Amino acid sequence: MLEAGGRAAHRPAATLFVLATVLLDMLAVAIVIPVLPRLVLDLLHGDTVRAAGVIGVFGTAWALMQFVFSPVQGALSDRFGRRPVILLSNLGLGLDYLLMALAPGIGLLLLGRVISGITAASISTAGAYVADISPPERRAAGFGLISVAIGVGFVAGPALGGVLGALDPRLPFWVASGLSLLNAGYGFLVLPESLPLSRRAPFSWRRANPVGALGLLRSRPALLGLSAVNFLALLAQGSLTAVFVLYGTYRYGWDQRTVGLTLAAIGVCSAAVGGLLVQRVVHSLGERPALLLGLAAGSAGFLFFGLARTQWGFWAGVPLLGVWGLASPAAQALMSRQVPGTEQGRLQGASSSLMGLAGLFAPSLFTALFAHGIAAASWRMPGAPFLVAALLLAGAALLAVRVAPGAQPAAVARTLRPGAPPLDPAKG
Repeated sequence: MLEAGGRAAHRPAATLFVLATVLLDMLAVAIVIPVLPRLVLDLLHGDTVRAAGVIGVFGTAWALMQFVFSPVQGALSDRFGRRPVILLSNLGLGLDYLLMALAPGIGLLLLGRVISGITAASISTAGAYVADISPPERRAAGFGLISVAIGVGFVAGPALGGVLGALDPRLPFWVASGLSLLNAGYGFLVLPESLPLSRRAPFSWRRANPVGALGLLRSRPALLGLSAVNFLALLAQGSLTAVFVLYGTYRYGWDQRTVGLTLAAIGVCSAAVGGLLVQRVVHSLGERPALLLGLAAGSAGFLFFGLARTQWGFWAGVPLLGVWGLASPAAQALMSRQVPGTEQGRLQGASSSLMGLAGLFAPSLFTALFAHGIAAASWRMPGAPFLVAALLLAGAALLAVRVAPGAQPAAVARTLRPGAPPLDPAKG
């Protein structure tokens, strides 16, 4: 069923399902953080040196699959619709967790991480679904809700994995499998298609491969510039997953509990910004100012992280890093305006491919910076990774000043439409 203007009608249950899909995809990443090293150690009979190398291979393989298959999923959703791609991804993720729960050795566990990287690429299709059902001036709010789901997954994943893993290192995978399979069944009942037949595009491997997908980002100057802004931000974000635990332990003597609570605080702040502030800030200021404000706040937050001599100084930067959550939804909304409805899947897939590309480079970059920062004889700078992350976001902000197209705030644009009713602030 279509609304006026050709946009697919949708039910609240469908939107909740899409957000649940993103949440579960994030859990696919986060739930293994506390339990995968222990499981690998068990399978390698306690050989820590081999385990470190294997875990590095797992991380690289996962990021590589995201890079390769995100644009494929996006292009498939442009051809066959969002519904079948999202449902099959949920089903595949549930079966993959089952494989990992049963894996008797490293080989099948690695295969499971590869499949997880492929199936968890459905975040790109979820983004396309949001673009389908939202008018352009409300897309930032929709992408903000996706950020909330990612933030909640980032908080809940390690916590759930730690609690369940303390009972059995394979238990988190059993639970995640059940949740994903239940979500696939629920989505089969409630998820309508968001992309009408008239707006579908033919599938082409030339456009769906990562190089071809990234070619879409080069097709328009504004899109290319915003993609560069996104890549710098994603690279900076990689500092958290690469060295956060090492840094907190080395500089502040944090135990696992303090590390987990601090990571949870970052996730909560990010989720709060995505759910409560994105819609209001974009409504009042517009997408471009929201993007610049978010990048500036994130850069300041990383400066606190890198320079703080005490843990209290570090924690003072957590709310600033949360405000960084304004940037991604605003950038996605601006980018979605640059392509027609027939290419929203390709766009989201290409953007997710950038995430995978950043995931390939970030670990080696930031761990090398950390190692050099604590080993240098003439100067000691353990916060070097976060200072570089701050510079990356500052550079992204400067680039965004040049490339981000200006757009009227939603409140102003609405009042300029002839005969438009007053905007209800409660609805954004």
